[in-house]
Amino acid sequence: MSRSKLTALAGAVILLVALLAAGCGGGKKSAATTATTTSAGGSSIQAPASIKGAGTLVFCSDITYPPEESYKPGTTTPEGSDIDIGADIARRMGVKARFDNTGFDGIIAALLAKKCDAVISGMNDTPERRKQVAFVDYLKVGQSFMVRAGNPAHITGIASLAGKSASVETGTTNKDYLDAQSKKLQSQGKKPIKVVTFPKDTDAANALKTDKVDAYFGDAPVVAYYIEKNPKSFSIGGTPVNPIPIGIAIRKSDTELQSAVKKAVAAMYADGTMNTILVRWLLSKAVGKVGP
Repeated sequence: MSRSKLTALAGAVILLVALLAAGCGGGKKSAATTATTTSAGGSSIQAPASIKGAGTLVFCSDITYPPEESYKPGTTTPEGSDIDIGADIARRMGVKARFDNTGFDGIIAALLAKKCDAVISGMNDTPERRKQVAFVDYLKVGQSFMVRAGNPAHITGIASLAGKSASVETGTTNKDYLDAQSKKLQSQGKKPIKVVTFPKDTDAANALKTDKVDAYFGDAPVVAYYIEKNPKSFSIGGTPVNPIPIGIAIRKSDTELQSAVKKAVAAMYADGTMNTILVRWLLSKAVGKVGP
């Protein structure tokens, strides 16, 4: 969700607070880049034998989705709220955390192919995805429209997008939602929304900056992050919509890991670690918390 570089995000986030309440989705290319971000120690939760033996909990993560996960400028070191959350979960199991950059449109397939132990990548917990994987939910967040400064296209919500274009990241619930809303508009005799997809969320946002689309649609904290980074180019269009919880995806057969992650998330809420991470990334007012 976001990192310490954000200093003005709080102002943008205030605009989102009233209606924020659930869900995320993102997507990037597959890549071999990995990073170990935590060291073992202070284990209070039993890790599954395979993970304990390896000494590492491996996460697939789409590391082009700030402020939840991205690379520190000029490095291959990941940072962000999801990175901190995943690292702390691993720490509580007495192992290290590693984050493998994986394209979001293939991230569940990578998990099922056992290329990682779990997915932490701002992923919406949806009924469709639950057909393939199990989830341990850890936050809630809504989705927002980002428009060019001054809102020249007058985007205030779904209805105002009829006949206009919006950019999204490939393989996300953001795209699914806009596709469904576009069909509804057409059933009402209105023009559809032209949904333009990009393999990286940063590219989807840049499409708006370069006037290739009328709006960008993404998770509310991500929208707030982009606006904070470039307030002269972007602003918020309307209010957040489509709340969905976000969770850590785990193979259905890995029930022991599901239990351990659930205990770790509950412990993070209980001792204040989750709140500390959200405050660090200026997300405490931009997301809803999930009760274990």
